[in-house]
Amino acid sequence: MKKTMTSRERVLTTLSLQEPDRVPIDLGQAGGDGITIGAYRNLLNYLGLEDREIRVEDRSSQTALVDEDVLQLLKVDFRRLDLGRPDGWKETDLGDDSYRDEFGLVKRKPEGGLYYDLVSSPMADIDTLEGIDAFPWPDPANPGRFRGLRERARKLHEETDYAVVLQINSSFFLRCCELRGWENFYMDLAINEEFAVALMNRYLDYKLKIAEIALGEVGEHIDIVLVSTDDLGMTDRTIISPDMYRDLVKPIQKRMFDFFREHTHAKRFYHTDGAVYPLIEDFIEIGAEVLNPIQVSTAGMGDTAKMKRDFGDRLAFWGAIDTHRVLPYGTPEDVREEVRRRIGDLGPGGGYVLCSVHNIQPDVPPENMMAMFESAYEYGAYPLKL
Repeated sequence: MKKTMTSRERVLTTLSLQEPDRVPIDLGQAGGDGITIGAYRNLLNYLGLEDREIRVEDRSSQTALVDEDVLQLLKVDFRRLDLGRPDGWKETDLGDDSYRDEFGLVKRKPEGGLYYDLVSSPMADIDTLEGIDAFPWPDPANPGRFRGLRERARKLHEETDYAVVLQINSSFFLRCCELRGWENFYMDLAINEEFAVALMNRYLDYKLKIAEIALGEVGEHIDIVLVSTDDLGMTDRTIISPDMYRDLVKPIQKRMFDFFREHTHAKRFYHTDGAVYPLIEDFIEIGAEVLNPIQVSTAGMGDTAKMKRDFGDRLAFWGAIDTHRVLPYGTPEDVREEVRRRIGDLGPGGGYVLCSVHNIQPDVPPENMMAMFESAYEYGAYPLKL
């Protein structure tokens, strides 16, 4: 049994690809590893915790901000640090359970639905370089985004021993899909490359200006930075071909990762769903240090032992507990076996943070959620004995 570490020591050790005292655990503190409002309410009831108003982390995906008492109870090793809302702006409710965001993008939750779908794209009719320049881009330097950020970062880093995750998220690929409309932007990539590349770069310019100011505020008080949550995979393949990715998207992602490498010491966290095994070498090449969520139910991603052999000397893995079948439909014992397997595959030598693959959905029994955490403590102690 190794000497007990603080959460920050544990996380930084494992993300440096060394063995800590136990596998770190996350819930809703990074990107794409959270819990939906319905699932969180069920968990609170199961744990017998006091009734409370559940804070919304993301309206579109209907995820909850996890409360401090729950984070402590579950021994979560991370704490998130979020930017604020810009001054003079708030989401515009449009009725019919729909809203407009800062860019003018409209989403609606259909009757009986769980999440918000895209219904109107503000750049749907813009397909020229002049149109990109003329678009009313929001102000990245709006002071509301950064008010109080410096002090909150200092307090988390100096007054707690948790690993601090800065939520910047400079994703540009999926955001351009939404701004143009999915079909429009895929057609742009195929037949209007100059425009597609210009739009992605212009949106990234906006995000990197926000990142520059935020990183200047937080200084050395963060341990991990959420660089991007650009999903590039589907269930059976990548969203676009590997060749198209390498030609059009990868150079822009490299610019993004280069920026964060130059501006912060924090570990660079990249989230992408889906069957992205053919692109993992590319992610490492451009500067990703942590890959999430390891969607094990998709093509090529389930053999986590092979993934560890192929990439584990250069990349840390974060996630891998199956939300497609095991968590919603398995027994607590099935969940325990899933946890044991993924720790056995990804944990040796360090480099593994345990959490669910993407957000825990409302149909996941709270007994299974707790089986995930409890077996993580049981199986995750180093030296591993599985």
